[in-house]
Amino acid sequence: MRVVPIPEHRCAASARLKLLARFGLVGIAATILYAALAAAFAKWERIGFTPTQASLAAYVAAALFSYLAHKSVTFVSVGSHQSEAPRFILLAATGLAVAYGAPALLTVKLGLPLIIPVLATCLLVPAINFLVLDRWVFAKRNSNQHGDRSALSEKTSSNGIQPERHQLDGF
Repeated sequence: MRVVPIPEHRCAASARLKLLARFGLVGIAATILYAALAAAFAKWERIGFTPTQASLAAYVAAALFSYLAHKSVTFVSVGSHQSEAPRFILLAATGLAVAYGAPALLTVKLGLPLIIPVLATCLLVPAINFLVLDRWVFAKRNSNQHGDRSALSEKTSSNGIQPERHQLDGF
């Protein structure tokens, strides 16, 4: 087999795409969990939740799942829960405030159709969440794990040039 050099920027781009894919999968799983729990809590007569209470309880459960999955699967963080959990809660509360405030501002105050704040929330909140989770909430990474964003940039020679990685043909 012949060894083929892989430029460092391709490795970084590939790692970034994998990180985005894991982020998306965790987000989809959390969304499905939220929907299932909200429906179950609303129908479970023993609990006696109103639809709003059922939604809030499901949101909290899905947020807990999201925190644990992003910490261990998406970003593979080695930071402590003591520092990361409050940051995550702040970010989740901010996203919830945007989801509440955008329709109130854009539809009630400005008279725009509901689709505008819903689309804005659906596009902006996940994008901002990804950046904040990556750069602030789960910034401490295990350098030998798949969630590491700093391992590639740390492998720079003394002249500032990043070394090439190599890959076997066909892999």
